[in-house]
Amino acid sequence: MAQQKFLHQRPIQNPFTNPFSSSPLSTSSISNRPISLLSRNGLLLLLALLVILGVFLPWAGSPLFPSPNKLSPSQSKWRDYSLPQAVKFVAKNGTVIVCAVSYPYLPFLNNWLISVSRQKHQDQVLVIAEDYATLYKVNEKWPGHAVLIPPALDSTAHKFGSQGFFNFTARRPQHLLEILELGYNVMYNDVDMVWLQDPFQYLEGKHDAYFMDDMTAIKPLDHSHDLPPPGKKGRTYICSCMIFLRPTSGAKLLMKKWIEELETQPWSRAKKANDQPGFNWALNKTVNQVDMYLLSQAAFPTGGLYFKNKTWVKETKGKHAIIHNNYIVGFEKKIKRFRDFNLWLVDDHASESPLGKLE
Repeated sequence: MAQQKFLHQRPIQNPFTNPFSSSPLSTSSISNRPISLLSRNGLLLLLALLVILGVFLPWAGSPLFPSPNKLSPSQSKWRDYSLPQAVKFVAKNGTVIVCAVSYPYLPFLNNWLISVSRQKHQDQVLVIAEDYATLYKVNEKWPGHAVLIPPALDSTAHKFGSQGFFNFTARRPQHLLEILELGYNVMYNDVDMVWLQDPFQYLEGKHDAYFMDDMTAIKPLDHSHDLPPPGKKGRTYICSCMIFLRPTSGAKLLMKKWIEELETQPWSRAKKANDQPGFNWALNKTVNQVDMYLLSQAAFPTGGLYFKNKTWVKETKGKHAIIHNNYIVGFEKKIKRFRDFNLWLVDDHASESPLGKLE
């Protein structure tokens, strides 16, 4: 499968590798005579040693940069765990529920899992870990339910608007395409979501792709399920946070087009993109080739509607299936909003998650 330009990451440096091994301080430039610490070469060597001890060693064995020499047998096993193995293990009735998570998002993963467990679908969940710390933590608590598809991302991938965040979200269509190629239905969720009902009951018919609108404008309860018309930017505003796909040629075409769009619109400092515009361009350009289905707004409301329009929430009470905590940026702000709406479940119900209480 072709590699994408924006997916290339710098490999994580081995914390025990001496970065000065190819520096001018080699045996070719240092004679065998004793070196005084007060000499130029002695001071340089002392500085190199301090850098190694002060910078590299503290990272050795840390959660985000585990030392290969300190891996347990089970951790070594999970490093070799493949996507086909993982999907085969978790899939039920030909369907897998996928999320992609980096280490800072573990509390949100746990919160989301509690809500999924309440709808009896937790056994179908596969966590695509974006770093080794997440891979080991999830599989330690819940063996077989996390897989890492190399390369692992760096620790800044959770910061919205960063290049790391773009690389994190831009991998999504490739992951989904690979699962479709294996012959499985796949539901993708962001983990800043909470399930209030079983969403599968809303997947009517046998369409290729199902998705939710990210617009806050209120639709009639019997609104059309066709792709909405383009907005001011020439494209729709569908959310890439909740997608259900069947392993059809149409769904695969949509994922391939999404990948192409992300390749042509990479991240830059001037244009701090994410994956959602590319998803919408892909939808708009394949609308005549893919059988699409827009999910009910009442069941799948955007956060900009659910958290900001009390009247609408009251009028549609009992119809909500998945709530997305978007239209707000920042971990603490999202957690506070969830708490304000009694949707931050991990405080009192961590035992309902397959991961239990995370330390």
